[in-house]
Amino acid sequence: MTSAGTDPTPHPPPGADNDATGGLAPGSAGMTADGAASAAVPGAGMSAETTGAPAGGTPGSGMRADGGSRVRSAEIVPGPGGVMTDEVGVVTGELTLRTEYLDGQVTLRVQYREADEWYVVTGGRATLPDPAGLDAVHTIAVALLDRPDG
Repeated sequence: MTSAGTDPTPHPPPGADNDATGGLAPGSAGMTADGAASAAVPGAGMSAETTGAPAGGTPGSGMRADGGSRVRSAEIVPGPGGVMTDEVGVVTGELTLRTEYLDGQVTLRVQYREADEWYVVTGGRATLPDPAGLDAVHTIAVALLDRPDG
């Protein structure tokens, strides 16, 4: 992948920026962005939730009483290859993408629209020290995964 700006330098592929523990480097979420391009994704159907939920609540349950959890969601349609998940492999069709922040970690999950089960996107977990980065991570994830025209 190359940056959206004028720098033609290729960026490492997902997974190439792992930290010493084998996890993704802070803020990488398995993807690379240099911030040169606008992060806006008009009409992506994104929303933010900050409803109360008990500690250890279900995926996307909103914000815990201690403020440790935040969620962003969007309706997406991935391209022909679908979205690879840890639990069930590839999922395709109309999906809901959730970007969840909890205690310094960000996790991408998908579900078939209107279904109950959530699946972790393969490579979609990373350390995110500052919760203010959640919107940027979510916007990038939507831009990468929402490919209704292939």
